Amino acid sequence: MQLNERFQQHFQERGFEEPTLIQEQVFQPMLQDQDLLGIAPTGSGKTLAFAWPLLPKLMAQQGVQLVVLEPSQELAIQTSQVLREWGSLLGLSVQSLTGGANLKRQAERLKKGHPEVVVGTPGRVNHLLDERILKLHRVITVVVDEVDELLTDDSRDQVLRVIQVVPQEAQLALFSATSGELTNQLRDLFDRDFSVVDVRADDHSRGLVNHGLVKASTMSDKAAMLERLSHTKNFRALVFFTSIKTLHYTASRLQHAGVSVASLGGKQRQTEREEMLRKFRKRQVKLLLTTDVAARGLDIPKLPAVVNFELPNSADAYVHRTGRTGRQGEPGTVINLGNGHDFRDLKKLLAETEYVLKPMTIAKQRVMDQEKAKELVKPSPKAKVDSANKKTKGSITQSTPLKARKKKNRKNKGIRFKHRQKSQN
Repeated sequence: MQLNERFQQHFQERGFEEPTLIQEQVFQPMLQDQDLLGIAPTGSGKTLAFAWPLLPKLMAQQGVQLVVLEPSQELAIQTSQVLREWGSLLGLSVQSLTGGANLKRQAERLKKGHPEVVVGTPGRVNHLLDERILKLHRVITVVVDEVDELLTDDSRDQVLRVIQVVPQEAQLALFSATSGELTNQLRDLFDRDFSVVDVRADDHSRGLVNHGLVKASTMSDKAAMLERLSHTKNFRALVFFTSIKTLHYTASRLQHAGVSVASLGGKQRQTEREEMLRKFRKRQVKLLLTTDVAARGLDIPKLPAVVNFELPNSADAYVHRTGRTGRQGEPGTVINLGNGHDFRDLKKLLAETEYVLKPMTIAKQRVMDQEKAKELVKPSPKAKVDSANKKTKGSITQSTPLKARKKKNRKNKGIRFKHRQKSQN
């Protein structure tokens, strides 16, 4: 793998030691314009995996040549920042096109800025195409990130339309952390043959992540557990919900209890969402409450924990949620809230995965598995002996018979009576 000279220098300046497995294995095929499907664990550096081979192909001041499609505003902005950092080394301009942002301002920037790279959500990209503001006739590559998410529901048609608009010979690169059912249909869907690079079995870039089960049956119980967790040592977590209504209820309750919390989801403006993320990344809030779509692919360095307030409905969703922690070799914890029935369903859902789910609790101001917690609270043999000695030392109740104690009490009573008589005389 031979990086561009400027990229190699920046690679060293950033303190990177070596590329990850996905970065190494997709580099040459992408450099050779192959249509490709890259599958790698979350946090393995997929953005740089396509940035390094694709950006040097682009020509400055020649219009949009690279389109990257993302499932959420947050991920589009995050990807834009990474591509902007490396693209600027080559004199390339990058613009994000997301829903929730000011449409008029985006249109003006497209006309004045003439970016070589656009990163956007499918809905906003299609809207700008309809308005004839965005021109894609010079595109040489389209990247569809989190492809298993984008090829479902409404976004699928929007993605296909973007690919139909670009030149037929344009390279197509798809990336994901999971290989759902749709990835098996790519040949028919796009009428192309894809080189598949799947490094999940050999990639060891993830740190040790413990997956736990914490009993909390009702919404009230779960909110109370989140409050307790927020008071444990060095605790910060991304908290996942499937329902916006439940998210708002929990956020309100936690705020009332004085817990530093932010929300990501619902009808928020892009500036509001960016502000919530900024606060969480800067550790100004302990809990960031979110939905699957809003947080998919987010890179939050050294995130200690993920909490599933509402359990996911698929194994793929579990992979993407829990992939927010344990990135780049860092340790992490996943806490699943629910009752016994919920946990049985979750175990069935993950039966074909390698996740090991263990009961967890809070002990010594830390979250740990129950067996370890029992060992911590169990008194040592020496402590038992010391406790027994304290109870018996100087105590007549342990060693003196009842009859002898009564006699001694009567004798003491008589001595005290004589002392009182002397003092009165």
